[in-house]
Amino acid sequence: MNKMKLQFSALSQNESFARVTVAAFITQLDPTMDEMTEIKTVVSEAVTNAIIHGYENDENGEVYIEVTLEKDDTVHITIKDEGVGIKNLSEARQPLYTSKPELERSGMGFTIMENFMDVVDIETDVNKGTTIRLTKYLSKNKALFN
Repeated sequence: MNKMKLQFSALSQNESFARVTVAAFITQLDPTMDEMTEIKTVVSEAVTNAIIHGYENDENGEVYIEVTLEKDDTVHITIKDEGVGIKNLSEARQPLYTSKPELERSGMGFTIMENFMDVVDIETDVNKGTTIRLTKYLSKNKALFN
């Protein structure tokens, strides 16, 4: 097992930093290009959600990422904020739902996460924040789980 932790200011310009850093760490498991693209997209979506929705673009917030790589080529990613939380999680998980239509958001963040990852677990507490736990079984070990 190998683990990495990352903490950074909730600024939109840090989204690409988070995506590239997680991707660089995961590279040691030799994922396919598709798997890498999916993981980078999911990290992007989750970090953007934390900044825009969790902290409502309040630059005083922090985003926390933890990545664990298992020997069986399983990737666990946790992305956490201490923002406003999600008032109605089941509504937020619906495709095309967005709480910020004025920002022309697509409302597909959770749908993308659920399509690209094998496990998506979301914990949220109003006024305390949201934690998203994501698991991806890389193709080399998919045969073990099918």
